[in-house]
Amino acid sequence: MTSQLQTRAMMHKVHNALTDLNLETLTVCAPHMLQVQPVTAVLLALGSNYQADYYLPRVRDSLAMLGQIKLSTAFQNPDFTATLEQPKPDYTNQCVYIALTSPMTLQQLQQTFKKFESDCNRQRVTEAQTTSKKVTMDIDILLIKTALDKNSLSREKTFKTPDITRTTWIIMADRYPFKAHERAGIEELILNGFLKD
Repeated sequence: MTSQLQTRAMMHKVHNALTDLNLETLTVCAPHMLQVQPVTAVLLALGSNYQADYYLPRVRDSLAMLGQIKLSTAFQNPDFTATLEQPKPDYTNQCVYIALTSPMTLQQLQQTFKKFESDCNRQRVTEAQTTSKKVTMDIDILLIKTALDKNSLSREKTFKTPDITRTTWIIMADRYPFKAHERAGIEELILNGFLKD
């Protein structure tokens, strides 16, 4: 009975953590500025254009070991680099929110996600040598929620707002503006009450 109550309390916490988030008011920051910041939650974009039905569930199981997760609908999208002369396989994309069980630095998260990609047989060297890449799993960090020292990033010029609160969501500058499928996934999680300031 106690574990059921703890699970419900955690799910309520996850639900409340993602409600009413306004993407237009968030800070945008380069990831290199945040490498050592403790991250308490993260929003990811997953993508696969090769055996997605196998690799997406596999990586979601790995991600669930890090904390409570919530998923957007998986969307199938054409590769935006494809042309009539050079067709490429469609991607299956999905956004994932994770409320981390224990805070991790952004650098630790990046290393962990690279390992998860490798566990899914991602072959970056082979991909770079071919025009039609078979991507088993791509994990991109879109947003992080972190506790920040208000003055630690005062020189960063990509902020949308100069005032950083103690706990805040930050958009990764290397992923912004979001692609259409990323925005759709994020907005679905927001609408379903899984994202908030």
